[in-house]
Amino acid sequence: MANKNLFRSIAGVLMPRADARNEAGGIAYQRTDKEALAQYAASGCLNGTFYASAEEQLQTVLELSGRLDAEFIAKTAVYTRCSAHMKDVPALLCAILSTRDAELFGRVFTKVIDSPKMLRNFVQIMRSGVVGRKSLGSLPKRMVCEWLEGRSDEQLFTGSVGQSPSMGDVIRMVHPKPRTSTRDALYGYLSGRNIDGKELPQLVQQYEKFKRNTNPGKVEVPDVPFEMLTALPIREQEWKQIARKASWQMTRMNLNTFLRHGVFKDRKVTEVIENRLRNPHLIERSRVLPYQLMTAYTNIDREIPGSVREALQDAMEISIKNVPRVSGKVYVFPDVSGSMHSPVTGHRKGATSAVRCIDVAALVAAAVLRQNPSAEVIPFESQIVKVMLNPRDSVMTNAAKLAALPCGGTNCSAPLRHLNDRKARGDLVVYVSDNESWIDSPHYGHWGGGPTCTMQEWSKFKVRNPEAKMVCIDLQPASTTQAK
Repeated sequence: MANKNLFRSIAGVLMPRADARNEAGGIAYQRTDKEALAQYAASGCLNGTFYASAEEQLQTVLELSGRLDAEFIAKTAVYTRCSAHMKDVPALLCAILSTRDAELFGRVFTKVIDSPKMLRNFVQIMRSGVVGRKSLGSLPKRMVCEWLEGRSDEQLFTGSVGQSPSMGDVIRMVHPKPRTSTRDALYGYLSGRNIDGKELPQLVQQYEKFKRNTNPGKVEVPDVPFEMLTALPIREQEWKQIARKASWQMTRMNLNTFLRHGVFKDRKVTEVIENRLRNPHLIERSRVLPYQLMTAYTNIDREIPGSVREALQDAMEISIKNVPRVSGKVYVFPDVSGSMHSPVTGHRKGATSAVRCIDVAALVAAAVLRQNPSAEVIPFESQIVKVMLNPRDSVMTNAAKLAALPCGGTNCSAPLRHLNDRKARGDLVVYVSDNESWIDSPHYGHWGGGPTCTMQEWSKFKVRNPEAKMVCIDLQPASTTQAK
């Protein structure tokens, strides 16, 4: 009979040796260039994170792109915009592509640059010179002109909110040729030229009439973005009109504003808001991320009607419908360490998100538990943190409970070691972390001393559960990982 101990150890011998150090100083595995660019594009917002500055992230993306083929850059830009709903890095990749492959750039431009905000992002990046040119160039200029021509007058006007650059700056830069007198007047209006107001699109005329009105309540509120109205003197009745017409995202973001202006005094308007918030079609079309719903829920004023809070909870349950139901035993490991308390989109002066990495990790864990009631959630920092969650509680309730747990260092192997100590059986393990494990790094060697502790514990788990799978959800941009 063969020596069981000898052949059982082979699994450990064949595990990949760590070949890098992560940002926290722990041993790790270096991602390939393609894997790293995909990670930066899917999770990076080019803001300062706990471990890296915005400038360092930008330099890394530029260097990775310089070593990769244009086709992969194009695919990454399209995927991270259309599926991951990211903004800055896809726009950056599109700008890089404009200097690498004209044909691919032309094919993906409208897929990536799909909104006025994205157009302004792209132009800002091109003008900065980071991709090697400070002017747009003939092809990008033509693509921007075609983009403008492909939008209706109303789309251009309502999308003109924002500065640096403004839509007027973009128009002055590319000099689009208007095909109608109305479009000519709109371009002039947006770029600050003197124009004949009678030639402007009807919506713009309504907006200007509303601005000039000195008798509140006598002129109907125009159907324009909320940001265009906030600086104007608006009465309670007009706020109710705004609330009735608001988009789904605008409603989510301005519940407290509606409260301050008396909107919720009107039960009929309140019902309109409730029905809008829980409308499955509008939720899907808005591309809202579940953590944005959690932010809205936790930040709304206590005076807002409970029925509106319930509508947000309903919206959350609808938004997580794509979380899979898994046959078999599932374990979820949300990282609650200190670094996870940093903003999930990074630090940016005047625009830092209140949503932390730990909030997102907690939300993912709670959503998996909601869809898989037999799942076990094991939070960890330097060690596992015991917590009792009720699968029947709402996602909001369980996420809040997890996000409030105490923090410490990062030890990604701790939950797997806990399962191995229990000799637990399982089919799926899900990590939600920034992957910067350091507590469990051995002190010998530099990085070639052996596999990471996470991989060692995973190898032991696989002996008992050979068909088990591991999923690592990495919340922050980085070039290393704990599992390979």
